[in-house]
Amino acid sequence: MSDTNGTVLVTGGTGFLGGWCIASLLQRGYEVRTTVRDRGREQAVRDAVAAAGAADGSRLSVHAADLTSDAGWTDAVAGCRYVLHVASPFPPVQPKDPDELIVPARDGALRVLGAALDAGVERVVMTSSIAAIRSDRESSTSAPYTEADWTDGDDSSGTPYVRSKTLAEQAAWEHVRAAGAEARLATINPGAIIGPALNDDHSYSLQAIQRLVDGMPAAPRLGFTFVDVRDVADLHILAMTDPAAGAQRFIATDEFLWMAEVAAVLRERLGDAARKVPTRTAPNLLIRAMAIFDPSVRSVIGDLGKRSWFSSEKARSTLGWTPRPVGDSIEECARSLL
Repeated sequence: MSDTNGTVLVTGGTGFLGGWCIASLLQRGYEVRTTVRDRGREQAVRDAVAAAGAADGSRLSVHAADLTSDAGWTDAVAGCRYVLHVASPFPPVQPKDPDELIVPARDGALRVLGAALDAGVERVVMTSSIAAIRSDRESSTSAPYTEADWTDGDDSSGTPYVRSKTLAEQAAWEHVRAAGAEARLATINPGAIIGPALNDDHSYSLQAIQRLVDGMPAAPRLGFTFVDVRDVADLHILAMTDPAAGAQRFIATDEFLWMAEVAAVLRERLGDAARKVPTRTAPNLLIRAMAIFDPSVRSVIGDLGKRSWFSSEKARSTLGWTPRPVGDSIEECARSLL
């Protein structure tokens, strides 16, 4: 396919979603640029994109730029028609100082957005999260969270990650409103992203599947609203090109499953390869005790036993988005990790 579509910048090319976005764009015939903090990671990006099935990497170029610095962004966006701002910090352990996450997420989004608007980019699609949507009100099957809901980013009881996603997205919308350029921004708010891993650099959502496959003693009473990484990449591209997506947020979620239900899918689909997957559910008290010693467990304590409902109807009806069955995503994710 020839390049009739223009050039797209994807920030965060070393990430799980970034890699799939790059591959999806290349498969659709776009010229693609991506940014990395360290040029030494270029080969890792190319290997991941090849693993995603984009055999021809000749239309991919790699630029050095960091969310914490102005350097490199003007060159990275020059001549681009679209920008997918996917890069955002997501540490395995929440920092004690929330600003360690909030500042690079918020300031980085404003750097990318400012450079893109100055360069005449037609649309920026920014990856946010359902973390920025889960407001104080109770959700239910009849009244799920929608794009009209917002998390309180100033609530200091929220985790640094939740606050960083919320404040970064709010800052982006404030920036385009002030610039009179709202139609040039769209945001995607995905749930827990799973699917085929491209390398050994696993996101937090993939680690949840990995721990089940590796044989944790029992599944915690935690649940996630899952979505396939390939479907999230597709939604970014739909929002990038569809005029109806301008100035809009889109929730990207499919189905909520408890970890015990994920474990059941793994046992059903993987057979002997799932022999270590736990069959029991861990008492909340045990998980709370583990959190004393394991900082990575500590950040999810507040979600034990809690379920939230989100509606992705807007993405489906406005953009024609159709995510694949979550059971297929869980199976393919696990097989890639194995």
